[in-house]
Amino acid sequence: MFERLDNIVQKYEELKLELTKPEILNDYNKLKNLSKEQSDLEDIVNKYTEYKEIEKALEEAKSVLDDPELKEMAEAEVEELTNKLASIKSELEILLVPKDENDGKNVIMEIRGAAGGDEANIFAGDLFRMYSYYAEANGWKLEVLNSIEGTSGGFSQIECMIKGDNVYSKLKYESGSHRVQRVPVTETQGRVHTSTATVLVMPEVEDVDIEIKESDLKIDVFHSSGAGGQSVNTSNSAVRITHIPTGVVVGCQTERSQLKNKENAMRLLRIKLHDDMMQKQAQEVGAERKSKIGTGDRSEKIRTYNYPQNRVTDHRINFSVMELDRVMNGHLEPIIEALITEDMRLKLAGENFNS
Repeated sequence: MFERLDNIVQKYEELKLELTKPEILNDYNKLKNLSKEQSDLEDIVNKYTEYKEIEKALEEAKSVLDDPELKEMAEAEVEELTNKLASIKSELEILLVPKDENDGKNVIMEIRGAAGGDEANIFAGDLFRMYSYYAEANGWKLEVLNSIEGTSGGFSQIECMIKGDNVYSKLKYESGSHRVQRVPVTETQGRVHTSTATVLVMPEVEDVDIEIKESDLKIDVFHSSGAGGQSVNTSNSAVRITHIPTGVVVGCQTERSQLKNKENAMRLLRIKLHDDMMQKQAQEVGAERKSKIGTGDRSEKIRTYNYPQNRVTDHRINFSVMELDRVMNGHLEPIIEALITEDMRLKLAGENFNS
């Protein structure tokens, strides 16, 4: 570990020197990339510097243990510094865990009603509201890109962009099949039903991350759908884009401007294609990567929302909270923190978190 830390310090100093060179200062992209690289190493370098300072102080304290007049004070200092050194070493081990390069990115979230008909779509709407409240609590901005309302409420499909600090680092664990157990509003005999909705979370990607040829696109425009009355857009502003080589279809109808809808649809297409490319790359290097969302069958689930018992259970980590009402109002932090803690534990053990 310490050899690796020494190499990081050396790299950090080399970057500092590079960032003073005129040819770097005059090249915005190089300056931006090198500055980010240096910034990513800064916390490790500062913590390692602190470790070495305490290590030096500990050696000095040990050197006076043989002095009868200073022995008692030195023993107390040695104990304190030894504990502090162990604590900082643990922090360094965590800092050295490889970071997900997408953690700081905004996300595209897609929620779909799956098994359960109208109730599944209603639950998809409930999940969307839950994430909306959670985004608001974190100071994030949520922008709906596309939505198809369910006939009895909720959404058969809704896609949104969530922007803010480190959004992906918290929402990346939400991809999967979410199961609800409750008495639907459409149920006349009071029976508990089980339905599912799927959630897919993808990090936002920049234009440079993936190239899309105009000749590979089929673009259709049509009237936006809506609940009727003034909310229906009578102009051909809604946009549907089909990526012919892959068959991926995206749409956007939330804006009155056809140009804006096309921009949003292209952004969504780029992210979906990038996510698909990342999955294929993982498979090519031999990783057995489960589908993020599965088929949406009732048997496939990452989390269950049990309304009769006011309980939410995340099955990946066997973690439950008896406050479903608060969770549905956006109080997701206890679940997400538990997922982050388990992910970190596995990484320290050299394993991967599997949803």
